[in-house]
Amino acid sequence: MAGDSRFPDVDTDVSERNEETEIVVNVGGVRQVFYGDNLNQYPETRLAELINCLSGGYDSIFSLCDDYDPGKREFYFDRDPDAFKCIIDVYYFGEIHMKKGICPICFKNEMEFWKVDLKFLDDCCKTHLSEKKEELEEIARRVQLILDDLGVDASESRWKRCQKYIWKFLEKPESSYPARVIAVLSFLFILISSVVMCVGTIPDMQVTDAEGNRVEHPTLDSIETACIGWFTMEYVLRLIASPNKLHFALSFMNIVDVLAILPFYVSLTLTHLGAKLMELSNVQQAVQALRIMRIARIFKLARHSSGLQTLTYALKRSFKELGLLLMYLAVGIFVFSALGYTMEQSHPETLFKSIPQSFWWAIITMTTVGYGDIYPKTTLGKLNAAISFLCGVIAIALPIHPIINNFVRYYNKQRVLETAAKHELELMELNSAEGKAASSKSEFEGLVREGKEGPFYSSRLKVSHSDTFIHLLSEDKHYRTRLQSCK
Repeated sequence: MAGDSRFPDVDTDVSERNEETEIVVNVGGVRQVFYGDNLNQYPETRLAELINCLSGGYDSIFSLCDDYDPGKREFYFDRDPDAFKCIIDVYYFGEIHMKKGICPICFKNEMEFWKVDLKFLDDCCKTHLSEKKEELEEIARRVQLILDDLGVDASESRWKRCQKYIWKFLEKPESSYPARVIAVLSFLFILISSVVMCVGTIPDMQVTDAEGNRVEHPTLDSIETACIGWFTMEYVLRLIASPNKLHFALSFMNIVDVLAILPFYVSLTLTHLGAKLMELSNVQQAVQALRIMRIARIFKLARHSSGLQTLTYALKRSFKELGLLLMYLAVGIFVFSALGYTMEQSHPETLFKSIPQSFWWAIITMTTVGYGDIYPKTTLGKLNAAISFLCGVIAIALPIHPIINNFVRYYNKQRVLETAAKHELELMELNSAEGKAASSKSEFEGLVREGKEGPFYSSRLKVSHSDTFIHLLSEDKHYRTRLQSCK
């Protein structure tokens, strides 16, 4: 009857809720039997609430599960059975371990559905979950940046829109074909400037000035000036278009840009004005010292190379391994240099004059360089050199594997994040197109509301959504609809 909200087969006797109560749960086709004494350890969880829901009738039962069989006294749930197998460990062991292959975010959602607190999740699994959250936040940030670039705010002034266009033009080569051309030109200017710096040191490519000093060829000097002009224009335009001037100025790559440009102008100033303030020789020495700083330009390549950026990140994440490497080498250098000095003292033509001098021999031996300027001449000294060589190879090889792993992991992660951001944009565009098409079919929606061919399509419209939906981009909640029927 419509007014009866209770099942006739449901026993409402209070004794059902004692420790001998037995319930059968079917999660995604996997049946599991639970007893009240286990479930009542955590009375706030969904499984524990099942014990007390039988006396509440239809509404109480289906507020907790998707389906119920009164004959078998079996509760049905349309949830992930693999995640459920992990979650029920809390009733037996007091903690939960997440299996490999399960999405941490989906597992967190499953724990929330079963009303199990995240504090029962093991620390190693919490770390994995936090990493996945950071990835989703990064994807959301990238998608939001792309959306900001695509969107045009009519309320913004023309200067603001011009700033955005210049910033996207110089900072985001993937935004348009002309932006890619500018990025390639900038890359070529960096290479040309670096080659000119190297070629300018060749004696045959130098000329003699009026004072008899060797200076760079005028042609190379002109090319250098053109490159500096490009770098200066690029930096000034990016600074003007930057949305946050302070953050831009303090950014590492922008500091590198300043260090690559500044020596040229300082040298130019010293050449024309410094002679009046100091001796000519001191001016020339200062100019030569500043010209050496031009090597900072090679680091500008990192702006256009994801590989160099990945290598920098891998080294930053590998400080512990690099520290161990330096410690191993420092201990080995001290020990083997002291042994080498002691063993070589008996030879009249020894090259090991002191232990500090022996440090150089130990460094080039343990790093397998071996210049040959210092070498042992006694038998014990040669044996010590062989052992130091082997120890050096082992010490250097040990941290290499973690560093390579960090490099590969970060590189693959960046590619996955880029792909995920593009995929999310495609889904948003597809959902937007479907929403426009659906809004134009008012007659079809009327049929759905009237029940004519409606239940099937309306349920599909409710269920259809992106499995990779990022909640950080919207405040809307997306839930799955579930079949609630009584046998």
